[in-house]
Amino acid sequence: MNENEQLITRFYTAFASKDYKGMQACYADNIEFSDNAFPGLKGNEAKAMWHMLTAASADMVLTFSNIKANEITGSADWVATYTFSLTGRKVINRIHADFEFKDGKITRHTDTFDFWKWASPAFGIKGRLLGWTPFFRNKIQGVTRGRLQAFINKHPEYQ
Repeated sequence: MNENEQLITRFYTAFASKDYKGMQACYADNIEFSDNAFPGLKGNEAKAMWHMLTAASADMVLTFSNIKANEITGSADWVATYTFSLTGRKVINRIHADFEFKDGKITRHTDTFDFWKWASPAFGIKGRLLGWTPFFRNKIQGVTRGRLQAFINKHPEYQ
């Protein structure tokens, strides 16, 4: 296993243990993170997101596999099973992650998953009917952005 594969493994091992500080240590200060729910996060926003998510996921179980990396890029697959805090519904989210590295840190992290397949169990019938629409995705992104900003406001280390 090369150094960047070890870095990805450290990141997901910390995530599985809900160790947000361990996750953050894998990120460069200027990290860029994006996924369907939290697009375009940079620096402390991305670090705060993992703190917020690990704190809110008491029953989360995470597995990861297919870690591959070279000197510049890498990827992994991971599955998170948890109770979605907004609705109290059980979700199984299958995610593919792509990474970029520099100086032994992750500088870019992009997670991709099927938003409709996530929204269906997370929101029930509303997610099944509307989860595929840009309107619904934009609405969820607005809610998640608001929750993240409220979290950052309560945690001055991210400001």
